[in-house]
Amino acid sequence: MNSLLIGELAPDQPSFEPSKNKLLVEDFRELRTTVERLGLLKPNYLFFALHLFHILLMDIAAWLNLWYFGSSLVPFLFSALLLGTVQAQAGWLQHDFGHLSVFSKSKWNHVVHKFVIGHLKGAPASWWNHLHFQHHAKPNCFRKDPDVNMHPLFFALGKTLSVELGMKKKKFMPYNYQHKYFFIIGPPALVPLYFQWYIFYFAVQRKQWVDLAWMLSFYIRFFFTYLPLLGVKGLLGLFLLVRFIESNWFVWVTQMNHIPMHIDYDNNVDWFSTQLQATCNVQQSLFNDWFSGHLNFQIEHHLFPTMPRHNYWKVAPLVKSMCAKHGIEYQCKPLFTAFADIVYSLKDSGELWLDAYLHK
Repeated sequence: MNSLLIGELAPDQPSFEPSKNKLLVEDFRELRTTVERLGLLKPNYLFFALHLFHILLMDIAAWLNLWYFGSSLVPFLFSALLLGTVQAQAGWLQHDFGHLSVFSKSKWNHVVHKFVIGHLKGAPASWWNHLHFQHHAKPNCFRKDPDVNMHPLFFALGKTLSVELGMKKKKFMPYNYQHKYFFIIGPPALVPLYFQWYIFYFAVQRKQWVDLAWMLSFYIRFFFTYLPLLGVKGLLGLFLLVRFIESNWFVWVTQMNHIPMHIDYDNNVDWFSTQLQATCNVQQSLFNDWFSGHLNFQIEHHLFPTMPRHNYWKVAPLVKSMCAKHGIEYQCKPLFTAFADIVYSLKDSGELWLDAYLHK
């Protein structure tokens, strides 16, 4: 670290940034120590093994269904639903390995991560790492979190940014209707129309040849297992339908925790405040846990990114207590309320943009 040393602070200079809450930082460090002492960062290997097993089981069942019952409409749709579920659940599982929350050694997390996201999903691990780690460092911070880069080209996000956009008389889209066109260019289109081609561009442009090989193994396997059963048109139809299901699932789950929350420029506040103002939770249930890959505990996940997801519910009461102590809102909603809040927040920010845009 010597190369980064600029000099020593003068005795009369504060050693703490004024934009950060010193007591909150100290309390969070204490909470982190408690989490480690309680063993909440230790994974349950059986949990992750069973999760992988249920993904592989559905993957096999989808093929057996078409092989046994044929390619008529009902078996075709049922297999598409199974494969869409495989893609969504594999997405949550690769997220676990990508966060190094399964194995104690990073190497093994990286190896299995490449298998799950590459061979089971057809995407590059390096692409996910590149985007997702930036998101966690500065969630909902414009120009630092790539997840909000859809502002302003497609959507006006956040109260401050939307008003700023309107005052500058900028209009890339009719933002006052964004809560409506979200249903067209958001959940249905993100994966099949954007991610699907961009992941190949990313892997080639960054020369991620190992990731590209893992990706190709997915497409080769999919092609050779389903082409004899469906033919070329049926194969393409199945693939697009699976991506459509996956895309809707992915967008609604990942955005319900962030879009309705505070979106702004980076104000350099402390870690705890940064994560709490940008994230909210969804109520726990067996279905919600499975459906969202435990990202219904988004607050706990953002505070402790390497924590195995099966322990989020254990640390949640400690986080709630700390929020209450410091007067910070801990938001937790029913699942469908969280979905609706995405649309309402887009509607509100669109109206704020319009008011500022029309203001003389």
